Amino acid sequence: MQFGDVLEAADDLTLDDQEELVAILRRRIVEHRREKLTAEIQTACQEFVEGGCRPVTPDELMAEVLA
Repeated sequence: MQFGDVLEAADDLTLDDQEELVAILRRRIVEHRREKLTAEIQTACQEFVEGGCRPVTPDELMAEVLA
């Protein structure tokens, strides 16, 4: 289904149903972002355990970012 088709289908919904659709989509987006963040944190923790990263001070981090 194309994006335009989805928009047209949403236009056929009642206003209440459109509002519910928006609420559902927002919750799903939040959940997807949460899942992505969780995966990134797990990857970072694994890299740390394997010695792939090390703790640094804020000054060291900024020096590395700006280099």
